[in-house]
Amino acid sequence: MENIKRAEIIVSGLVQGVGFRYFVYRHAQNLGLKGYTKNLYTGEVYTVVEGEPHLIEELFNRLKVGPISADVKDAI
Repeated sequence: MENIKRAEIIVSGLVQGVGFRYFVYRHAQNLGLKGYTKNLYTGEVYTVVEGEPHLIEELFNRLKVGPISADVKDAI
């Protein structure tokens, strides 16, 4: 049986208007993860993701860098 976990990730910095949500979608889909991502009024991007822990960790590491047009300050 699969070991499915859920994570909530908040990324701050220059992450809105730079294709960040599509970046999250593309990488999550490639990793076989499920969930959603949305912009927050605070200027941050909020992601909820479900899947195997090592795949969630891989996505989290990618979100800490973000797309080339973004400037990620923090990811929690």
